[in-house]
Amino acid sequence: MNRFAQLLRLGNCVIAVLGLMLAVLVATGASFLDYWLEAVIGAVVVFSFVAGGNSLNDYLDREVDKLAHPERPIPSGRIRPATAIRLSAAAFVVSFASSLLLDLYSVLVVLSAIGIILLYELRTKAMGLAGNLSIAWLTGALFLLGGTMVGQVERTVAIAAMAFLATLGREIVKDVQDMEGDFDRSTLPKRIGKRNAGLIGSAAFLAAVALSFEPYLAGIFGIWYLASVMVADAIFIYSSIVHFQNPKKGQSWAKIGMLVALIAFLIGGIT
Repeated sequence: MNRFAQLLRLGNCVIAVLGLMLAVLVATGASFLDYWLEAVIGAVVVFSFVAGGNSLNDYLDREVDKLAHPERPIPSGRIRPATAIRLSAAAFVVSFASSLLLDLYSVLVVLSAIGIILLYELRTKAMGLAGNLSIAWLTGALFLLGGTMVGQVERTVAIAAMAFLATLGREIVKDVQDMEGDFDRSTLPKRIGKRNAGLIGSAAFLAAVALSFEPYLAGIFGIWYLASVMVADAIFIYSSIVHFQNPKKGQSWAKIGMLVALIAFLIGGIT
């Protein structure tokens, strides 16, 4: 793989852009093509943001990666650390500068995301719950941005909130799963115990389930959305129970539930 493609993790960048396009489609429905310019600008914002975050992550983890991931560009010597941090800074500048072509609310979403990812990489990643909340916000912000940049945030706020809650639950359950190996992180399970942390994770999953009915009750989406999102709800409910016996299985099913929920919102946006 090209060393810069590996550093920036282009696959992750593309997936994030596809998530944004889904949010725009949910927000605009049949008039999606009327917002092609906003979609292009948003794609640049998100692509460069994720690239900047990935490059920063590799720069900060370069010493750990000498043992854990020696094949990565920095520990393998294919990219100098100074080059990686400059690319990260440039990518964040491009992301923010591009967002200035959108409305004020979109600029604020992007600015908050940049601040949170920097804080996460420099501080909250090792702080357990604070890191979980950071990742959850970044996931939700992607869908929030899709609504703000086309002036239809009311159609994406529910999916953003669901993404936040589902991601939060999954991150907590992952910390339960990795409790024995997280010697350098003060995770929630370490602080309050596996069962109590698991209960908070389950509460996040169930809150996402409760919130999933809002777009239907508000008249934003119709019966086809309701039918499809209930499949995702069933998966989240299952995840909220099974992770107590098998955390790996619980967080894996939660990931599937998030995918099904995205499909449900897509169905809601086009029907």
